[in-house]
Amino acid sequence: MIVGLDPYFKSIPDIIKQKFSTLKKQSFEYEARVILEFNIQVIDLIAPHVSIVKPQIAFYELYGWWGVWAYAETIKYAKQKGLIVIGDVKRGDVPSTAEAYANAHIGEVCTDHVAEAPFGTDAITINPFLGTDSLLPFFQTAKKYHKGIFVLVKTSNPDSGEFQDLICEGKKLHEIIAERTYTWGKDVLGKHGYSAVGAVVGATFSHEITKLRKIMPTAYFLVPGYGAQGATAKDIACCFNPDGLGAIINASRSILYAYNLSPWKEKYGIDSWRDATREAVVKMNEEIRNILKTNHGYKE
Repeated sequence: MIVGLDPYFKSIPDIIKQKFSTLKKQSFEYEARVILEFNIQVIDLIAPHVSIVKPQIAFYELYGWWGVWAYAETIKYAKQKGLIVIGDVKRGDVPSTAEAYANAHIGEVCTDHVAEAPFGTDAITINPFLGTDSLLPFFQTAKKYHKGIFVLVKTSNPDSGEFQDLICEGKKLHEIIAERTYTWGKDVLGKHGYSAVGAVVGATFSHEITKLRKIMPTAYFLVPGYGAQGATAKDIACCFNPDGLGAIINASRSILYAYNLSPWKEKYGIDSWRDATREAVVKMNEEIRNILKTNHGYKE
């Protein structure tokens, strides 16, 4: 499973905010430092139970360059803890700009003849709307630096079908994107048969997933929508291949702010938010494991 590091500042427990009481309140530095401290504590809690985190960059850009600093430091700390980091950046632009985005997030930038990785995530999400030439710089950079890409195919938001379900040449648009994603990934297959080019497929549209799984058998699915967006473990069962692999399930708010949700709200409350987060992660892992046992014969 993946834990999305989406820091809603208002939901961060006051006990963390109090650590930075000497800073000017309502300043970007104050908010960024609180966010980073929260992320560090969350990462320490979940690291024994998950292998991937996914910070959504918008929640950091919200606080200007201080927020971007918190984003970069979060990535650095997560990698120090041995976690894989997927940067949820949803980039997509004309080729020259796409190349800059790719180097910033999964490649390197030469500064004074020294190559540096500005963010250094292990994979990122990208938007295919501008077409193949806008995506090639991402694929090429990912191949060069042994990184991963997740193409937005069928997203989890309620109105995603407004465009993604349009019929084009007898197929839904998201099915065409899925076909292209499969093709784009053929050149970067790993030794276990899975591609470095994966797909974002929302669990909130489980009726679409079975078909997408058949279209993209070698793509790893990054699956948002579990938890706070309403999808359950049953909804994500068809995201996996028959081998029980091929999907990584994401939850964000339902883990980070579990203390606000039942049954942990009644059991722990905000004063014991850490226990609520830890227990929520364990419960989600158990649910996914049970689905894999039932549907794919998974054995520990």
